[in-house]
Amino acid sequence: MFKLKLPTDPRWANIAEGNIQEILTDHAWCEQKAATNAISLIIMLSEYPDIVTELLAIAQEELDHFNQVHEIIKKRGYTFGKARKDDYVNELAKFVVQGTREKLIVDKILFAAMIEARSCERFKVLTENIKDEELKVFYRELMISEANHYTTFIGLARQLGEPEAVNKRWEEWLEYEASIIKSYGNKETIHG
Repeated sequence: MFKLKLPTDPRWANIAEGNIQEILTDHAWCEQKAATNAISLIIMLSEYPDIVTELLAIAQEELDHFNQVHEIIKKRGYTFGKARKDDYVNELAKFVVQGTREKLIVDKILFAAMIEARSCERFKVLTENIKDEELKVFYRELMISEANHYTTFIGLARQLGEPEAVNKRWEEWLEYEASIIKSYGNKETIHG
């Protein structure tokens, strides 16, 4: 999926299902951060009205996902926990180049694409491996949405940068992500 170099071990779903409250809280905060990231990209790309429109749709959808997860937390009588740092995302952020404005923008968009790709893959693992029927359906729907976000981000990167250079940089992102993801998959967090 998305050419990810290292798939998630399906046993991660068992870890996640062992503490549904924690995975839902972590997931909710991931959605909030995704919305915030889309808004940050809007600020960087304000001179491109069509791109702003696409990013605004993503931001709104991510906030809607945040709301949906929050409603599941409330419905199940769980306590919505505090925001937590996402070590995986923080490690990915270290790979963003600080070059020309174009290179920085393309990399920030590829950073977003990578997070969406891995989140989509994790949602697929949950869909295929957990017993909770409500969450199976829920994560299947989100998996499709995350795939659309990934596709949008890759398309935006190719629109703003030279497509062959973007494809080459995406391959570098895939290699880097594979080098760090092998340290994850043992916690009840979306990326952990």
